[in-house]
Amino acid sequence: MKDFTGLTAVVTGGASGIGLATAKLLRSRGADVAVFDRKPDGLPDGILGVEADVTDDAQVRLAVDTVVERFGRLDVVVNNAGIPAIGDVAANSDTEWLHVLDVNVVGMVRVARHALPHLRRSPSAAIVNTCSIVAWAGLQQRVLYSASKGAVYALTLAMAADHLREGIRVNCVAPGTADTPWVDRQLEQMPDPAAARAAINAFQPAGRLVTADEVAGAIAYLASPLSGGTAGTVLAVDGGMHGLRLRSPARP
Repeated sequence: MKDFTGLTAVVTGGASGIGLATAKLLRSRGADVAVFDRKPDGLPDGILGVEADVTDDAQVRLAVDTVVERFGRLDVVVNNAGIPAIGDVAANSDTEWLHVLDVNVVGMVRVARHALPHLRRSPSAAIVNTCSIVAWAGLQQRVLYSASKGAVYALTLAMAADHLREGIRVNCVAPGTADTPWVDRQLEQMPDPAAARAAINAFQPAGRLVTADEVAGAIAYLASPLSGGTAGTVLAVDGGMHGLRLRSPARP
């Protein structure tokens, strides 16, 4: 499938995990792809790496200009850059609150702000934001992260309403717990990493974490011209975590 042929896509936070899986998939389906990352190292051939920190407006503006100068256009923005936070409402300092919101929410605003003039000229403009099921499902020890992703969900809907009649579709994906390098690092810090991984898998309705490739597939669907009738939508890729309540195999 080459549904992105002739289109140019930017993926933020694209040097690893979901972002890298998305960049590779969009490239395989015909897009010219640029990755924005603080360390855009080791990218596959054919993907442009641009050093940019989404908390720095000047860097974001320059990165967008670099992509347009290189490829002549910008059609798809995947706002994927984000950072985690752990703790209850008393656990995180004001400084951490401001930093996480700056990366996870305002970072998306900066990228979209500088991309909009170019997206308005595209016949197939799309923005896909990476949200999370914690935007509407209460999980323990995730207050700050949940607040940031709840803001991303609201931001997505408001952007979709503002820009749909300009020909720019805005949607978001909401992954559950995804098997990414960040999760690996957290598990490696546990006293028994193997047992911790078994426990987190057992918590999932499907008995496993969702993969970065599965989330990337959902992002590609929302970004593709083939989903031209889809706007203001959140697509959950959570293995049924939020919507399903499965009995234990031991129960009738």
